[in-house]
Amino acid sequence: MFRRTTRRTTRRTIRRTALTASAAVLTLATGCGAADMTRQASPFANAGGAKTVTLSVQSWVGAQANVAVAQYLLEQELGYRVDTVQVDEVPAWDALSQGRVDALLEDWGHPEQEQRYVKDKKTVTRAGDLGVTGHIGWYVPTYFAEQHPDIKDWRNLDKYADEFRTPESGSKGQLMDGSPSYVTNDKALVENLDLDYQVVFAGSEAAQITQIRQFAKERKPFLTYWYSPQWLFEKVPMTEVKLPPHKEGCDADPAKVACGYPHTPLQKYLNTDFAETGGEAAAFLKNFRWTTEDQNEVSLMIAEQKLSPEEAAKKWVERHESTWRAWLP
Repeated sequence: MFRRTTRRTTRRTIRRTALTASAAVLTLATGCGAADMTRQASPFANAGGAKTVTLSVQSWVGAQANVAVAQYLLEQELGYRVDTVQVDEVPAWDALSQGRVDALLEDWGHPEQEQRYVKDKKTVTRAGDLGVTGHIGWYVPTYFAEQHPDIKDWRNLDKYADEFRTPESGSKGQLMDGSPSYVTNDKALVENLDLDYQVVFAGSEAAQITQIRQFAKERKPFLTYWYSPQWLFEKVPMTEVKLPPHKEGCDADPAKVACGYPHTPLQKYLNTDFAETGGEAAAFLKNFRWTTEDQNEVSLMIAEQKLSPEEAAKKWVERHESTWRAWLP
């Protein structure tokens, strides 16, 4: 699902995608079409004086969970009309700066966009921490890690390359990634760490989840790029393979990356005009802050239990009034 722009890699540039969203994303949360914000904007964005809010929603289910709960409370408690627009990570910054959307509720860190829009142009305003810390890494199923504890160190990966081979990876072990539109460090890591592996793309986050669950059902070994927070950990326990420690600047040159991914406190951003004139909605979105457990609870209802985002949000709101009451202005 990403993140890098000084090439600091987190789901931020790892999810740094092209202008079109993956065809397999969970679009039920948005009700909107193409992600190219140069051609699409909500009719409600920046509508002067109107009690309307437009939220950017990204393709991964955690981001959909944020938007679902924020939308539900804005509509039910504060009386706003909320529109959502599906847009990928980097285009979301452009849309936010232009006022095509009012808020971005989960950013994994895009230093270039922060510099351009927050510091230089001042068209985007920080809205505080989401309360969730994101992390990307390489994972194996816990049942395999329990049988082979040394797999948790990247230096032992080649020892098990044959067990991770698939028809798609040929003579090498398979490192499974999601959508080829995500910007990751994985190919560079494989090369720079001199590993006997081939990066193979599942095609989308949804396809990757399907493959992971099929491997787990058959108790087969697999090595996959994955991230937290993510509801799938509750269904398929996975153990991280520790890559070389991340240090500031170690991923500045994407061709020379030889370190793991950082842990990133996820951030919210508002269009500056909306931040200043958005009234209760802007205040509410600044106050919106929940935990990884909260997000996973809603994500699980959407992705696993197949509830609509609105139904999942309603259930969460009914169970956690003491949490969301504090967000209301």
